[in-house]
Amino acid sequence: MTAPAVPARYRPALRPGVLLSEPLLHGPDLVHLIRNTGSGQSFRVGPREHFLISRMDGTRTLEEIGADYAGRFGRRLRDSHWHSLLALLGTRDLLAGRPGPAGPPDGTAPGGGAPKDLAPSPAAAPAAPPGTEPRAPRGLLRGTVRLVADADATAKRLHRATRHLLSPVALLPLLALTVLMEVTLLLRIGELLDATAALFTAPALLLAVATLLWLSTALHELAHGVLAHHHGGRVSEIGLRWRLPVVIMYCTVDDFLHLPRRRGRIATAGAGAATNLLFLLPFFAVWALAPLDPTTRQALGGLLLLGSVQAFTMLLPLPPLDGYRITAQLLGATSLAASTAAYLRLRLRRAPAAAGYPRRARRAYAAYGAAVALTLVLLAAAASAAAHHYLTTAR
Repeated sequence: MTAPAVPARYRPALRPGVLLSEPLLHGPDLVHLIRNTGSGQSFRVGPREHFLISRMDGTRTLEEIGADYAGRFGRRLRDSHWHSLLALLGTRDLLAGRPGPAGPPDGTAPGGGAPKDLAPSPAAAPAAPPGTEPRAPRGLLRGTVRLVADADATAKRLHRATRHLLSPVALLPLLALTVLMEVTLLLRIGELLDATAALFTAPALLLAVATLLWLSTALHELAHGVLAHHHGGRVSEIGLRWRLPVVIMYCTVDDFLHLPRRRGRIATAGAGAATNLLFLLPFFAVWALAPLDPTTRQALGGLLLLGSVQAFTMLLPLPPLDGYRITAQLLGATSLAASTAAYLRLRLRRAPAAAGYPRRARRAYAAYGAAVALTLVLLAAAASAAAHHYLTTAR
């Protein structure tokens, strides 16, 4: 069956709010993620489909887009190709208009040879900064509640109030102070371990430290939203999530993976941990410089150690932590953990399919596998050193 002719002068345009990502590794393939911010759905397409879709801005005709495609890939698209692609875009509500009576109806066109289908991609769906999840059903034991009606406007106001801190003139000295703080704490780790152990024997002080750490977590989430706004993103929700007895704040940025620059995505993912460390600076100054009674010094020491552990834990390259998102951006991949596991299984079985991965994918997945292994070794070493310290001091 022959597909109906598609008007060559039709100028397709994507619906406002449709976002396209840069190329990302997904298994052995390079893909682009398409997000419809109106429906919230995400899709995965290949480089050829992205080449066509990215040119649908309402200024180019199908004939002009087809000529560009032929110049790039060395083949012209038939009417059946256009019919199938436009129908798929239309059924997913990605097009702003329709070609007209001669254009494709809803549904998939008959005829073969069309570009790859726009397959819904579960892997493409999580597009929020680390620490955010889809909203869970509300209930007594677990649920979520929004704290503000317009989360993006709130992020905009917070950004306006704090943007002076995001300039290199202000940010670099603050980051240098956090490095100095962490080096000092590392050199006095024994004292901090003792202070933390003592903290767990003083319920009132422990509650005070836990409250401050909860506040640090709330600022962590808001920092994701402020940095996303700074880099052109939109915050869709700010609220509280509870899984009793734990109650935490969350901040959702639906278009995280579609922020214009990779640097912005990395900064947005890392903003939370950086805020956790900056939060500790005033307490560090008091701990390091002020004359304190032993009880207050122990409480501050416990806060500094637990707060630092909280921040650096978020930077571990393990899903769903911030560090995992940063690593995925550095390697230019989506579904990095699953793709790495699949590739390494093939390598261990010496399956021929492993050789079919492009060199970029092989390097990325091998690097991530090595990073995870090193992380686990370092965590085991840190836990062993802490246990040895406590056993030694207990004697």
